[in-house]
Amino acid sequence: MTAEEARQAPAGGVGFGRALRPGLRLTRLHLASRRVPAALAAIAACAVLLRVALHRPWNAYGALQLPLIFETGCAAVIVVATASPFGGPERATGRWLPILRLSTVLALTTVAAGALAAAGTGMHLAGGTLEVLRNTAGVTGVGLLCAAVLGGALAWTGPAAYLIISVYALYTQWHGPALTTPWIWPARPGHDVGAMLCAGLVFATGLALVTVRGARDPVG
Repeated sequence: MTAEEARQAPAGGVGFGRALRPGLRLTRLHLASRRVPAALAAIAACAVLLRVALHRPWNAYGALQLPLIFETGCAAVIVVATASPFGGPERATGRWLPILRLSTVLALTTVAAGALAAAGTGMHLAGGTLEVLRNTAGVTGVGLLCAAVLGGALAWTGPAAYLIISVYALYTQWHGPALTTPWIWPARPGHDVGAMLCAGLVFATGLALVTVRGARDPVG
């Protein structure tokens, strides 16, 4: 290495660091504005409560409802975190915003599904890990669709309403006539391909809308 190259190497490193700093700051501010630390704490609380609840004896009907309640709780937390305190004006702030929205929702959904699946490790978790992953993603998708229409602050109403529908669908499995549509995927077995496709489609659609448009929130 020549003396000139030696002098240029540190300058290049400093330049890269300076170029990286604005992106890291933008990411930090985005996560803070979406209250992501609080969302992670709420997801962790849901996983802990599920673990504690699984130590209790449950009949078949209660065992199926139990994970669904906590999956819905995590979904509600995730979709509320899409709310922006800046509303529409934020959409004109730069090209990185859709990527930040996409990354935030995917990260929170992955953490939620992983935390709930881990909470059921070694316990009798109705439906197993596959059902937890499907239901968490699907119910989150319902909430994302509501965020795109109603705004992030009201997005929790979608998962809450879907929980009521799902609980009724589970009820019909014992008391008939049974609801078997794959669009109510919590009432379908974890290996049901149709239910997986429906849940995945809802999640993908909601994720695309929130990524491109963001939650429909007014300023403040």
